Amino acid sequence: MVKTNAPELKSYMDKKLILKLNCDRTVAGVLRGYDPFMNVHLADAYEIISPEERDPLGVVVIRGNSIVTMEALEHIEN
Repeated sequence: MVKTNAPELKSYMDKKLILKLNCDRTVAGVLRGYDPFMNVHLADAYEIISPEERDPLGVVVIRGNSIVTMEALEHIEN
């Protein structure tokens, strides 16, 4: 069995993030939780369809293996 190390996302908790997902989707929201597989729980989430168009999603859980990049929209303290 393969042992996985939990991602170090504690400093990102309660911060607004943009996640780029596979299939050219982009979702933004506030990080409320995560697990060792980098599945993330976002609150106040919305999908960015274009610079002018956003689709509200509310509370979502995104599977970790679909996340390509993660960017913080707020200052992160170390």
